[in-house]
Amino acid sequence: MVQRVLLASPRGYCAGVERAVEAVAQALDLYGTVYVRKEIVHNQHVVRDLQARGAVFVQDEQEAPAEATLVLSAHGVAPEVYERSAQLGHRTIDATCPLVTKVHVQARRFAAEGYQVVLIGHAGHEEVVGTMGEAPESITLVESVADAEALSFPEGAKLAYVTQTTLSVEETAEIIAVLRRRFPDIRSPKREDICYATSNRQWAVKEMLPQIQLLLVIGSKNSSNSNRLVDVARAGGIEAHLIEDAAAIEESWLEQVDTVGITSGASAPERLVEGVCDWFREHGVERIEQANIVDEHVEFRLPVELRRELSAREGA
Repeated sequence: MVQRVLLASPRGYCAGVERAVEAVAQALDLYGTVYVRKEIVHNQHVVRDLQARGAVFVQDEQEAPAEATLVLSAHGVAPEVYERSAQLGHRTIDATCPLVTKVHVQARRFAAEGYQVVLIGHAGHEEVVGTMGEAPESITLVESVADAEALSFPEGAKLAYVTQTTLSVEETAEIIAVLRRRFPDIRSPKREDICYATSNRQWAVKEMLPQIQLLLVIGSKNSSNSNRLVDVARAGGIEAHLIEDAAAIEESWLEQVDTVGITSGASAPERLVEGVCDWFREHGVERIEQANIVDEHVEFRLPVELRRELSAREGA
């Protein structure tokens, strides 16, 4: 029977997610109807909340009517998306996380300097699609150590690497080690690409593992960073499950479990954590404690398009 719940800290929203969600909210206040390309962040609750406020989610920028207000998601997009959106006369608000933008810029610069760029990431993820779009002829995707071992480039090719921001820290380090062994002159980013929030949340889970027998990760199935938290726990020998919310908890998981750890992905709102805590209270758990509290103080300003509009209206 569960006696205690430990809440990982940090958990939940990162600065990039807060910025993206607030961008849609502000755009709705300013313009009324707003279209959002893809999911603004990978969380179904967030998407449904914004839909209820009037946001219209589309899979492609061309689904938004000409001259509509279009918000681009936190995951970033390829240059061709901006081009098509401009052709349609959209009022485009770019909510790409600044840390993703940094990866785009680095990939573009490496390619412009004649490097073949190795992108460490997951095929099909929106962030990876956007990054590869910066220089498709110069970027090769690597998903695993096996992929890195199989890479082949012409003799004398200049090589560099960048990474998706939401990867497993340890798995990425293993891939980078292979790249450096095989290609000693490969260039790296000036700063690592895995974002602070991803690293911090994985670290918090690792620190908590000796105290728990089960980890529940609150997040959506298509959230890369949430899935990596599950992977971290399982790699440490602890059973872990990814859940959308409290309704997904299965009591059979809790048999012979004394302490449950709870964390949430970087796009999961805190109210979902509160809902899971309430579920445990309703099932007789009185000890709900914070573990490994680490404060994050990162903040990102709203997209420049919104700041200009807000400033103009304040001055009117």
